[in-house]
Amino acid sequence: MSDTQTVRPVEADQAVQLSYLEAPAARRARLSTGALLTILGVGFLILGVQVRGEARFALSTPFDPVQLPTIALPSTVTVLLCAVITLAVGVGYLTGRVPRGATSGLGALAAVAVFLGFVSWAAAGAAYPFPVGNQLAGTIALATPLVLGALGGVLCENSGVVNVAIEGQFLVAALTAATVGSVTGSITAALIGAAAAGVAMAALLALFSLRYLVDQVVLGVVLNLLATGVTGFLFDQLIQPNSGTLNNAPNMQSIRIPVLADIPLLGSVLFDQKILVYIAVASVIAVTFLLYRTRWGLRVRAVGEHPHAADTVGISVLAVRWQAVLLGGVFAGLGGAFFTIGSTGGFIKDITVGNGFIALAALIMGRWHPVRAALMAVFFGFITQLASQMQTLQTPMPSQFLLMLPYLATIIAVAGLIGRVRAPAADGVPYVK
Repeated sequence: MSDTQTVRPVEADQAVQLSYLEAPAARRARLSTGALLTILGVGFLILGVQVRGEARFALSTPFDPVQLPTIALPSTVTVLLCAVITLAVGVGYLTGRVPRGATSGLGALAAVAVFLGFVSWAAAGAAYPFPVGNQLAGTIALATPLVLGALGGVLCENSGVVNVAIEGQFLVAALTAATVGSVTGSITAALIGAAAAGVAMAALLALFSLRYLVDQVVLGVVLNLLATGVTGFLFDQLIQPNSGTLNNAPNMQSIRIPVLADIPLLGSVLFDQKILVYIAVASVIAVTFLLYRTRWGLRVRAVGEHPHAADTVGISVLAVRWQAVLLGGVFAGLGGAFFTIGSTGGFIKDITVGNGFIALAALIMGRWHPVRAALMAVFFGFITQLASQMQTLQTPMPSQFLLMLPYLATIIAVAGLIGRVRAPAADGVPYVK
């Protein structure tokens, strides 16, 4: 008799069970998202039993050639239904019963339910309907500089350089665009000047972080303070006394795309916009292609993850980082131009009002990916515009809370919705050969 043990093959009809092991970071993100949605769902239940009247939504503005009907929804039923959806998704996240493939879809459904429930409560019984077209148009306008600023941060941080100075780049570029546009009367010259100003600020970031190894977070704060001080001084001493010649830049005009701009509701929002909006969309595509489809993009990501390994194969770490930071300055400069020549044409002190930090938050929420960062920028633009629209509806919510809404959303989204995210491994780490 043989001592060799016979191993029996698995029968064909035997089911092989595979278990999914959830990472700690993913578990924290799931639980925090579930807790937040559950709290919102309970809040909507309370609001739903108290609200009365109809919530009306205007799909067209009075100037649209094609007038769409105004939709009226029973506010109590709508808010309660949104509460049930939000609660169901929240409990599903908490219990872990959401299928892996349905996580994103259910998250989007919960987001729509939160928005619809909140607006239905706020617009219930209001004298004016909620203007959907204005909400979408305002979202695009507010998100455009955030998208461009976030793209500048994506390039910097994927190469390993922390960019907290987006706010400073916005400020200097906005002042430069207003001044150059006023002197030359040219939008093109103003855009070139703004891009050059963004590159100049980026050069300071690269010089002190890469050459002199200054702490990059502290350096970013210092550059923001420098930009605030310099632009404020120039405005008081030079720009304001000569506002007629130095602070009177032309405004960008909308560029209408035939046929597409005639689509009801979305046509005028997406296809009748200023040139910077189209540049922002093209920039997202271009940066994504550069980072993930070119040799240069591979080198940028390599020096951001493991600069010593990149150096051993002949890649100049400092040169690649300089290139990425300066290119990021171009996008941040274009974003800053939107605050002046993209809106009023004139510059005032602190005109960017912290949008550079919101762009930084969008970058983090987007996990350092250009497309996701752009989507998060659109999210913040949406929240900011929503706060403005709520004031016109005279909601029972205090106006101070509405003004806090974008920044509150920033804190919740970064700290609660996405849990902990991993930046590029060498992000913020000085490279010494």
